[in-house]
Amino acid sequence: MNETTESGKTIGAVERAFSIIETLRESGTMTVSEVAIARDIPTSTAHVHLKTLCSLGYIVKVDGAYRLGLRFLRDGGAIRQRQHIYQIAKNEIDGLAAETGEVANLGVEENGQRVLLYQSEGSKAVYDNAPIGEYTNMHWTALGKSLLAHLTHRRVDEIVDTYGLPSKTERTIGSREELIVALEDVRDRGYALEDEERREGIRSVAVPLRVDSSVVGAISVSGTKNRLNDDRIDNKLLELLYNAANIITVRYAYE
Repeated sequence: MNETTESGKTIGAVERAFSIIETLRESGTMTVSEVAIARDIPTSTAHVHLKTLCSLGYIVKVDGAYRLGLRFLRDGGAIRQRQHIYQIAKNEIDGLAAETGEVANLGVEENGQRVLLYQSEGSKAVYDNAPIGEYTNMHWTALGKSLLAHLTHRRVDEIVDTYGLPSKTERTIGSREELIVALEDVRDRGYALEDEERREGIRSVAVPLRVDSSVVGAISVSGTKNRLNDDRIDNKLLELLYNAANIITVRYAYE
């Protein structure tokens, strides 16, 4: 058992098993010795954990190496299907993608990070390699900033204290002071912009999904900077996003 300062005792073996899962998620297929080196544990310990996870179906052994199994896809799909916001918003996200021709997204906050819950690609979409279920720092994306702007100041401070403000590009928000100003702008405007802050050449615009006094998620449209220029955002995309958000939040509140 491991002692922690906040939540009492934790089980070290469980923590180690999930650290191995994270390693495989990041690195792909790995041998026992590669896992042992990556996690700085004995080869015998790595083997026992991998064998156990294989027996449960969460890891698959192929040609002497190990990778994550599709059981995670099953579990993730089941979790997402139970999310009320996903059930309500999915069709509207598909409609946004079809009407704009771009990538339309649904995001939520969990444990201080932005989680991409659903994504739909339009006919002219440029895919930015963001997989469903992806967790990212909130300050990197329009979705994340839209969510972050409607949390309490104390919660924002907690998130920054936990994750910091790491940069993805030279345009990423890099200081707490800059973040505070950016979030004030989001609240004043009613929408968030992402201008090559996560990936060069990619812009995004997002609006929150407000139900009563809570924000239950955010939706966005993403695309190349030449297609998501200021004029198109102001004169077309924001209207579509607000209309979709209104439909989603009304249905969320009453269905």
